[in-house]
Amino acid sequence: MILDNSQVPLYIQLAELFRQRIVKGVWKDGDKLPSLEKLVQEFGVARVTVRQAVDQLTRDGLVSPQRGRGTFVTGAPQSNRWLRVETTLQNLSNVYRDTQPTILNIDESTRSPLLNAKDGVAAEQYVYMRRIHSHQGKPYCVIDIYLDAAIFARYPERFRKETVIPILMGLRSVKIATARQVLAISTADLEVAKLLGISVNAPVAEVRRVFADEKRRVIYLGEVTYRGDFIHVEFDLKS
Repeated sequence: MILDNSQVPLYIQLAELFRQRIVKGVWKDGDKLPSLEKLVQEFGVARVTVRQAVDQLTRDGLVSPQRGRGTFVTGAPQSNRWLRVETTLQNLSNVYRDTQPTILNIDESTRSPLLNAKDGVAAEQYVYMRRIHSHQGKPYCVIDIYLDAAIFARYPERFRKETVIPILMGLRSVKIATARQVLAISTADLEVAKLLGISVNAPVAEVRRVFADEKRRVIYLGEVTYRGDFIHVEFDLKS
């Protein structure tokens, strides 16, 4: 059983599977889709579910039903994977500087992050900010930021309105001695799905970034949840 009876309707799950076949070239531009009966048999769903999935792709401009001939692929989905997960601090700063995301602060308070031994030692106090970043009108990530309150106090308005990492990189008085990030693949919970406009349990990438100064004091912790369909990871393998 490929599909599951989750909170996501079966026809939406099926439409996503069809969409991925087009993206990967299994169904190429101009190809005729398998018959309704074959798709019903392959996925073990009702005929109406297959029709709803095909209707969804038709509305998206990916297929075109033709009376008496069948349904044909007419285009491929536009790739949204414009955001690369960078592996250097400077490139990461440039990404946030160049993309000019729309920032929506949805929370700001004083809160302490959960740190482990590898992260370093905690600062006296942190300013917590939860943000949504958007690109071309589409939200692509939710960020939970913990910033050393002493650093935040220097430029509070800038930190509220701009992306944090480029500001930190530009402060001569702030020395980032170590910078680590960990990426994990997960699924969207109800809150994240609502904020990013995706389905519950849709794939997401979770990135945890920690910056520390020369004294191993953690000055920045960012916990970022990216839409899975907006990012890609690319790096050279070492011999």
